Amino acid sequence: MKIARITIDPDPYEPFRLAQGYRVGDLLFISGQAAIDPRGRIVGAGDFDAQAKQAFENLDRVLRAGGSSLQNVVKVTIFLTDMGYFDRIVELRGHWFTPLYPADTIVEVSSLYSPDAMIEIEAIAVVDSAAERV
Repeated sequence: MKIARITIDPDPYEPFRLAQGYRVGDLLFISGQAAIDPRGRIVGAGDFDAQAKQAFENLDRVLRAGGSSLQNVVKVTIFLTDMGYFDRIVELRGHWFTPLYPADTIVEVSSLYSPDAMIEIEAIAVVDSAAERV
């Protein structure tokens, strides 16, 4: 089975020695996407909605670079530093994903890569050419 690294340019993750994701056959495995801009700076410190928007936009960008989209996400894990945002995440899932909604795990963690980071989203998706929604 062919394994290909997913790349974007610029890649704010490069200094951390990790991949944005990998395509393995018809599946994409996407690294956790946080609220960082293309130069690796945190967006919206203290503003959950701004951070969530940036994290979802980053996830979409990497999925597209791998030949997929948010529509083809089959599993998502969302890490929050405050589970008080749970209801907001449920609302945002309805905005960013479409039915059939992906399988989901939402977890509260004590910290993410930066003390200012409030959310991180990782995903597994099917590439567009293999997606068949039933």
